[in-house]
Amino acid sequence: MDEQDKKALDNIDKYGCHVLNIMEGDGEPCFTYSIGIEKSQGKPDLVIQGLKRELAHNIVNDYKDRLLSGETFEPGKYYSDFIGGLDVCFIEVAKSHYKEYFGWGLWLNNGDNFRMLQLVWPTTEGVWPWHEGKSEYYQWAQPLLNSSGELSEI
Repeated sequence: MDEQDKKALDNIDKYGCHVLNIMEGDGEPCFTYSIGIEKSQGKPDLVIQGLKRELAHNIVNDYKDRLLSGETFEPGKYYSDFIGGLDVCFIEVAKSHYKEYFGWGLWLNNGDNFRMLQLVWPTTEGVWPWHEGKSEYYQWAQPLLNSSGELSEI
């Protein structure tokens, strides 16, 4: 076990999760995800695509703390108080994306036996990924990691 592995395990023990920030690269957007929420709470870990590192990191910790206080988050429902005055939505991440995105999660769980939700955010104008007229940048920055890669209006 190296220092990074030890730090991840220490963070999970101390805080209830470890947060990883993956930089933009090779034409892919940045993303942030947690490991250890499933292990420590039995609830899904979280991934956020395309938001700035500090904001996404804070949202992941807020999600973990809200779970600890007893809140639950269901895919397809809207929730407030994560990003200013904007609602967010959660979708279940398909296991077909785990190898590409969640190497540390696969390491921690010895395989893909864990759940992952994606927090989906709208533009400041209230446009969601499933709306017509979204910008190419927004579409690129937030790929939907569910089984279809699409979501219809809920």
